[in-house]
Amino acid sequence: MARARIALFVLEALPNARVVRRFVADHRADIALVGLSNAERPSSGGLTGQVRRHLARSGTGILPYLAVNFGLPDLLRPLAPLTQAVAGSGDAPESTPLKTLCRRLGIPTLTVDDVNGPEVAQALREAAPDLILTYHFDQILKAEIIDLARLGGINGHPGLLPRHRGPVPTIHALADGPGSFGMTLHRLAATIDTGAILTQEALPLPADTTATRAAVALHAHGRGMLDRLLDEIARTDRIPEGRTTAVLPYCPFPDRALLASLRRRGLRLTDGRDLREAVSLSGRAA
Repeated sequence: MARARIALFVLEALPNARVVRRFVADHRADIALVGLSNAERPSSGGLTGQVRRHLARSGTGILPYLAVNFGLPDLLRPLAPLTQAVAGSGDAPESTPLKTLCRRLGIPTLTVDDVNGPEVAQALREAAPDLILTYHFDQILKAEIIDLARLGGINGHPGLLPRHRGPVPTIHALADGPGSFGMTLHRLAATIDTGAILTQEALPLPADTTATRAAVALHAHGRGMLDRLLDEIARTDRIPEGRTTAVLPYCPFPDRALLASLRRRGLRLTDGRDLREAVSLSGRAA
């Protein structure tokens, strides 16, 4: 049973870091390439441009969420050797930044400014993967890039598609109430979160769950779903056809009104527990 060779594309951040690092360590023989999204790429306006856009749409209420999920993990990543030594986590994959882990395992990496640019296309041609996997990735692949993998692609989405299509599904699930959280693996498509659903599971979460903690839990839950799907692909040498659904409206980053509604209901995007996890992400083992 031949395993599919995988080109993995991620934005390493709090929601996915531990599970993706463990996945790479466990599947080292199957991974042909890891593409690491540059969140501060010029095409997205750089850090300043992105913050301005978020402030214009969401107001200052979004800043703690952005800091805990993205800012602190990115800022503290270079300090990982020191924090690992202090925490005694050694070389545990879960506490090792992905680029460092890949270098240790001999897996090629690429910093991705434009996933549809010539550099990525050339890297995919050279790596010749059977499958592209995106797991918390913030760029949309065009069809011609997806087609560079023999079997196509799969995306992990921490939401119950076709609901909550977009970049922050756990915020919208939090707003919708209990029973709205889940994980979906679907075929990668050129339009965001619209590919056929391959497998999907709802996940009950505690009442005090934040949007941040939900995203971490759902990405972790998706690991088992992903392993089962990859086993099926190894047996059949194809991605299942999946289940097509109606395309529902896109759910962007929240506006001020949605954030105000969450606050009135005592629902939080992030909290002190999430902050502690973000600070310890590249130091403490899971």
